[in-house]
Amino acid sequence: MKQMCKAFAKKLFGVNYEGLKKSLAIELIVFWGLHIADWRLFIAPSVLYLMISTFTAGVMWQALSSQDHAAALRNLFMIPFDSRKFVASYVGMLGVHTIVTKTAVLMAVVLAVSHATAAELFGSVFCAIHAALVAAAAYSLKQYWYVGALWTAAVPAVLLSGGRWPWLLLSLPISGMLAAMLLWRADGYSFYRWEGETHRAVKGHTGHSVWRYFVRYLMYHKNYCVNTVVMWGVACILPLFLRQMGGLPAVPIGFALLSLNTPVCILLSCDPALERAVRLLPGQGKAFCVPYCLFVFACNMVADGIFLCGLYLWEGGVSIATVAEAAFFALQSAIGSAWLEWFYPIRGWKIESDLWHHPRKYAVPAVMLLLAGAVGAWPALLPVLIVCLAAEVGIVFFGLKDSGRYVMM
Repeated sequence: MKQMCKAFAKKLFGVNYEGLKKSLAIELIVFWGLHIADWRLFIAPSVLYLMISTFTAGVMWQALSSQDHAAALRNLFMIPFDSRKFVASYVGMLGVHTIVTKTAVLMAVVLAVSHATAAELFGSVFCAIHAALVAAAAYSLKQYWYVGALWTAAVPAVLLSGGRWPWLLLSLPISGMLAAMLLWRADGYSFYRWEGETHRAVKGHTGHSVWRYFVRYLMYHKNYCVNTVVMWGVACILPLFLRQMGGLPAVPIGFALLSLNTPVCILLSCDPALERAVRLLPGQGKAFCVPYCLFVFACNMVADGIFLCGLYLWEGGVSIATVAEAAFFALQSAIGSAWLEWFYPIRGWKIESDLWHHPRKYAVPAVMLLLAGAVGAWPALLPVLIVCLAAEVGIVFFGLKDSGRYVMM
């Protein structure tokens, strides 16, 4: 079991555990930087526990669903192994990786800006461990998905009961022990994604279509679709929050926040084989990047359209300038995302969870938030930005024709 743990740890953290050292250093910097800013807010225990549990479970599920593990597990399954030791090593190392490199960043932010007590800190760590165990147990019960669905629905109900310790001390330990018992009896092969589970025969076509590839890619990666649907849900409730922030002047901030759709912005980074194939195509810049930019723009506009409908219902109408803002932020973020994917793809990631939470995903939304603040403060700036965007579209479109000789160097 020690050798299995070491093998998984080196794959997740690096040969010399450099990933672990880097994560701990980043978390310390984030905590100390926010702590010395002396900005405090109150976070209810129930909200804190629900936030930690939901985030940890989501990241853990992403790690378990990562295709990058398929090859490693396939090689490991070729040799004799003890199923219980394998499950303990695999789930344990993935849990440690999730909590230390992902959840700890969130906890560093929360602890730095809130008045969390030692009991709440202990409860947060306990909820993180419990969420990792429940996610792994639910993943092993894929054939009985309804059991996992009911289980995952019951945990937030307990956490939303007010975060009272009697409920937590009674319910969460029982749930954690049940998850541990299921993992103890789980088969190691239940964590392997068989090719037949997700691949289906598709109808052949005589002509090529990049858009057809995008649709198939989203249908194959169901978790990408789930993230997009979540963004649509955010777009539904976002008008309520923006009304409290100042009404219509805060609307550009909503458009900027809705550009944070990670899956559709990392299609090349998450599939190195596709990137190599695309870069070998003649005229690859226009053949792929232009449809890709339009695809991201379409995804952004769907979320922005839902957001505009919410504004129409709550504000009693939407002006042409607001629609122009939606189109501007959707197209500008699409161009920025496509440009980063083409010229600066993310490489060197260990699992897909690292890719989804890479700091680069915040680059475009951060720029959009700055522009949103500028437009909200000076509405007359919007026409200037639209003219600049039109010039940018022309430069990008005509500049992509020779981009191959640069990216292949």
